[in-house]
Amino acid sequence: MTRPIELWYWPTPNGWKISIALEEMGLPYVMRPVNIGAGEQFAPAFQEISPNGRMPAIVDPDGPDGQPLAIFESGAILQYLGVKSGRFYPQDPRGKAEVDQWLFWQVGGLGPMAGQTHHFRQYAPAMIKDQRQIAYGVRRYTDETHRLYGVLDRRLADRDFVAGEYSIADMAIWPWILPELQGQSLEEFPHVKAWMARVGERPGVVAGRALGDTLRRSLAASGKAAEEARKVLFGQRAR
Repeated sequence: MTRPIELWYWPTPNGWKISIALEEMGLPYVMRPVNIGAGEQFAPAFQEISPNGRMPAIVDPDGPDGQPLAIFESGAILQYLGVKSGRFYPQDPRGKAEVDQWLFWQVGGLGPMAGQTHHFRQYAPAMIKDQRQIAYGVRRYTDETHRLYGVLDRRLADRDFVAGEYSIADMAIWPWILPELQGQSLEEFPHVKAWMARVGERPGVVAGRALGDTLRRSLAASGKAAEEARKVLFGQRAR
């Protein structure tokens, strides 16, 4: 019997990528919460699994050589799970290239830019009294996120999924389209809107998106707990 994969996780867009993939691929897994607001990502035991001190990460007790294998970075995890399951990740060179380029578009573009949009639109206002100090950041990253929505909308104009067939690229991108939090309107991007609904109704996506939902807390909230979590997460330096 295949032993369950350990998913080191917190309910954020990067975490949802992997919980969705595990559900879609039908791979057994157990969730190990990593409370990023409490600093659990800095624990030495976790950093042995994820040297970058970020979740998600996985430990597959049945790695390719039969030995446990730890993997960090969501893109690498998605590729590994696609190969392991034989699902949602083509192995022919052309199909693989199609998926890889859109997967890397998300991990190198949409994720970081949308993440900065979240920071300047949601979190920075709770940390900086003079809102003029954050105005440029809000505009810069909201506009870049808008540009990326446009790239995705054009891509989806003549296809149901970003790489042709539904794939790990869709699983990576879908959790990061959060228009209300990113100052965007899907009415401007009808192909993205239709794709969001199409992907979002899949049972594996519904289950993966819901994993650990009760653990999530707003970092933009007022109060001491949210303030302490922001201190943990923002302004980190090498340790």
